[in-house]
Amino acid sequence: MRSDEATYRNQGFGARMEPKPPYGLLIVDFVNGFADPGSFGGGNIGTAIETTRTLLAQARARQWPVAHTRIVYQDDGADGNIFTLKVPTLLALHEDSPGSQIVPQLQPVAGELVVRKTNPSGFFGTPLASWLASRGVQTLLVAGCTTSGCVRASVVDAMCHGFRPLVVTDCVGDRSLQAHDANLFDMDQKYATLMTCDAALEATAPDARALGA
Repeated sequence: MRSDEATYRNQGFGARMEPKPPYGLLIVDFVNGFADPGSFGGGNIGTAIETTRTLLAQARARQWPVAHTRIVYQDDGADGNIFTLKVPTLLALHEDSPGSQIVPQLQPVAGELVVRKTNPSGFFGTPLASWLASRGVQTLLVAGCTTSGCVRASVVDAMCHGFRPLVVTDCVGDRSLQAHDANLFDMDQKYATLMTCDAALEATAPDARALGA
């Protein structure tokens, strides 16, 4: 065990939080700009997108509520904010710009919510929390990018709104693998349950309780 992990455990962090149905899926900012290493991408984001295809297909087969987020600013930048002071290139993500479009592999279908946001969290200033609550969601599986940015912000806000976040570790990605690993560790200790895609799908399967999972 790492020394920092032992410190967290001794202080009472990292308690086990079991997934509880009903389930929902949130896919954070898997758009073309973040899939492109020449734009906002890099690291393990591409592989996370590919793994999320399986997760999304299963969520649809199980009829879970599914929400996607996009970062979208007005064409004239009038809704620019502190986030864009730090990352001014984000202002290029307009409603119709190619970089702000959800990647072809994960295109939404009818009945899935598409959240347009101007801040890291998918919940801040959006209808996401009420949309999930109205569908009875207890545990929210989270995929997307970046692990250290919009995923983390959305996970913290999901917890604050009373949802149980389940971060699907091979379905989230970051341009920095160091930031990816550090933020997964921190979310595991404080805010969320972490599982791989295969483990998450097994734990949330319709017959998981009957099998004692």
